[in-house]
Amino acid sequence: MTKNVELMRMAKESLKGKWGLAAVTFLVYILLSMASSIVPVVGPLLVGGPLALGLALFILSISRGQEADIAQLFKGFERFVVAFVAMLLITLFVSLACLLLIVPGIILGIAYSMTFFILLDNPDLTAVEAMKKSRELMYGFKWKFFCLSLRFIGWFLLCVITFGIASLWITPYLYVSYAKFYDDLLANKNVAQAV
Repeated sequence: MTKNVELMRMAKESLKGKWGLAAVTFLVYILLSMASSIVPVVGPLLVGGPLALGLALFILSISRGQEADIAQLFKGFERFVVAFVAMLLITLFVSLACLLLIVPGIILGIAYSMTFFILLDNPDLTAVEAMKKSRELMYGFKWKFFCLSLRFIGWFLLCVITFGIASLWITPYLYVSYAKFYDDLLANKNVAQAV
């Protein structure tokens, strides 16, 4: 597995020349998410899944050096049902786990963290199948993913100082690092299967 610090370096490299596009896309994503909250509970559930799938497409495109554009944010609505079901089930399972204790909720959230990337790479999968594949892919790597997330704590303190403005650049950096983590998992899984 590639070290987290290297994944972050690779993410920064992928974002070169695309920081502005990423910041604007995340701003649109945040505004749409906030607008969906006008209808409590139902709004975020209906819009959240398709937006998350569209955002995952945008992030993977940047991470893999492909053409990225803000319109990708809306591509998730083309697969509305699967995106909606994935978001609904993940929200439900993680919320139930959090009722037990916070830690099981975090662990389950990490286990399902690759679901939307998997749905993009495997368009024939159902939401449940993608969630299962995410759990399998993250088996043995949840702590590494958690540590990658912790590396951004200092950066997010900068968000507080800048009243959230810095998050428009830091959040894409975090998400592209997650995409690098995902592709690294896939590469290592394929190597392991080939041996």
